[in-house]
Amino acid sequence: MVLAAPSGAGKTTIAKALVEGDSRFSFSVSVTTRAARLGERDGVDYHFVDRPTFERMITARALCEWAEVHGNMYGTPFANLEAASVRGEHVVLDIDVQGARQIRERIRDAVLIFIFPPSAEALFGRLTGRATEGGTEVARRLRNARAELAAAGEFDYVVVNDDLERAVQQVREIVRAEGLKPHRAGDLVVGVERLQGSIDRILESSFEKSEAESH
Repeated sequence: MVLAAPSGAGKTTIAKALVEGDSRFSFSVSVTTRAARLGERDGVDYHFVDRPTFERMITARALCEWAEVHGNMYGTPFANLEAASVRGEHVVLDIDVQGARQIRERIRDAVLIFIFPPSAEALFGRLTGRATEGGTEVARRLRNARAELAAAGEFDYVVVNDDLERAVQQVREIVRAEGLKPHRAGDLVVGVERLQGSIDRILESSFEKSEAESH
């Protein structure tokens, strides 16, 4: 499951709330070349690497998506998805629009959710509230946000993050609905065949016997 949004829309907060509130969700820890912010931990928030290391991962095709955003490199290791699949978990990818497009191309079964900010003022407030970037960086993120908003129509769903609890619940409902689609029901074929067999037995023991007696 991909959560993508302009910087400051709250996708990371939603992703963390999903993982912390439900053991069926696991967070895909991205690799990045940017420096850690105050309070971030390597291997928990991101895997922090230098650019040569990141470029070697690209060459080795170890990343299912990667992009350069605001001058830094970000990527998702294939190993994250494989490990979550083995555990039977819903893996949550907190990535940008560029990365979401790559996931769409390479993993056709992925569900893409665009997190929409409630207003430009709210977006600006969240960016400046971090107190981690200067005015020039905030302005650049706002310009990028303006461009990224145009990509919302490419996604499967749009969730407006005007209330965190409601936004998280809506994402949960999307996952629940997606799980009911026929192509995602892994044992659907077995279930259909079992039910058809039961119907055949009922027809044979009840109706066909009655028809034979009537003749």
